[in-house]
Amino acid sequence: MKDAMSKKDEQKMKEMQQEIDEAEAEETAADEAPETAEAADAAAPEADAAAEAAAPDEDAAALKAQVESLKAALEEKDNRVKRLQADFENFRRRTSKEREELANVVTQDLLKSMLPILDNFDRAMAAEQKDNESFQKGVEMIYTQLHETLKNAGLELIDTAGQKFDPNFHQAVMRVENPDLEDDTIAQELQKGYIVKGRVIRPSMVQVVSN
Repeated sequence: MKDAMSKKDEQKMKEMQQEIDEAEAEETAADEAPETAEAADAAAPEADAAAEAAAPDEDAAALKAQVESLKAALEEKDNRVKRLQADFENFRRRTSKEREELANVVTQDLLKSMLPILDNFDRAMAAEQKDNESFQKGVEMIYTQLHETLKNAGLELIDTAGQKFDPNFHQAVMRVENPDLEDDTIAQELQKGYIVKGRVIRPSMVQVVSN
């Protein structure tokens, strides 16, 4: 019985001691609270000053990062422009070379098509010219052959007969009076003009009526 009472007492003492300890802890915390508040109040200006001091540093860091970003973007654009310029230059050179090669092929084809005409001229010049009529017919045949060859290559004759003067196709080298014709009518063709693929390569030299 005595042992049971002792155990109860010990348990109760432990509980009381625990309560005391908790009360002392709360009291200590209450005593330290004002000091902590005062320390916080005292530290607040320093914290504000530190924040104010840190603000410019943060702004400078942000500005520096922005500058670096812009520099990187500018460098990337500059590299892209250089690549585009290089690609364009390569394209220009390639196009120029292809155009030159195409012009050479066209010239070769045209000259090749005219070789038979040159052969006929050689034969006509080598033949004995005893019959003028036959010689003239031979020359006319060669002329017809030349005309057909050039026509097949795209050469077209500019028509001037009865036409009005057009500076896009005609070159007026003389003005004449002719009461039978209206003003600006072509009176006479002095030199033939030609067109190739719709482009005038030589205008017709003409006389134009100016009454």
